Amino acid sequence: MDELKNLEKSELFEKINKLKQELFHFRSQLALGRMENPMRIRETRKNIARVQTVLRQKAN
Repeated sequence: MDELKNLEKSELFEKINKLKQELFHFRSQLALGRMENPMRIRETRKNIARVQTVLRQKAN
């Protein structure tokens, strides 16, 4: 979390986009039955929420 607070807004937006792409990839793997660890979907969603929280804090 401290690492995220030190990033610029543009870097945070890039991180969100990267995580969303990763989430899409994981969901497609799950649908195809190739996912080894389905918990990675949950972790990725939580990471997206963390980055969005830091963005909201920086907006204030």
